[in-house]
Amino acid sequence: MNNLYIHSFTLFFALLNPFLMSIYMLGLIRNLEFKTFATALIQGALIALTVFMLFAWGGESIFSEFLQVRFESFQIFGGIIFLVIGYRYVFEGADTIGVTRGAPEHVAGAIAMPFMIGPGTISAAVVTGVQLPLVGAFAVIGATLAISCSLLILMKFAHDNLRTKHSKYIDRYVDIVGRLSALLVGTIAIDMIITGVVGVMNN
Repeated sequence: MNNLYIHSFTLFFALLNPFLMSIYMLGLIRNLEFKTFATALIQGALIALTVFMLFAWGGESIFSEFLQVRFESFQIFGGIIFLVIGYRYVFEGADTIGVTRGAPEHVAGAIAMPFMIGPGTISAAVVTGVQLPLVGAFAVIGATLAISCSLLILMKFAHDNLRTKHSKYIDRYVDIVGRLSALLVGTIAIDMIITGVVGVMNN
């Protein structure tokens, strides 16, 4: 049981990777005041938490009974989306991630979607709800979001205080960590596609 908790947390944390999200939200980190950024981030996380809890509770039946689609199809689509994001970042850099954001005036919504709430993270929420008791699934999802948001707020604080003195190191961090994180996201994307294809074949 402990291994299931660790696996679920690792999967969610990899998809809600705060190091990659700091690249994805680089424009918000640079342009928003600390308090505004922190408030919007927490609001976005609460939106994401509500959606994840719904899918962890409803599971695959949301897809099969209400949406009339296979859950495996959603896994494959989520894998393709993350594969495209990871591929574009590895070869084109941070500027490609910015085009996936929502309009800047809707800050909390732009933070929640499409990166917090996406096919990959929704699939992870469904899998977590299947593998763990409902209370345990909610705890894992909530803890992962809390840790990710805390790290992002610390990154915002560090950026605001180190930007003028160590700008070249920050730029180097953005490039190196972003590309390494994109490799991880791409690997998870391939695994999601394989899992979806195997599920279709088994059915």
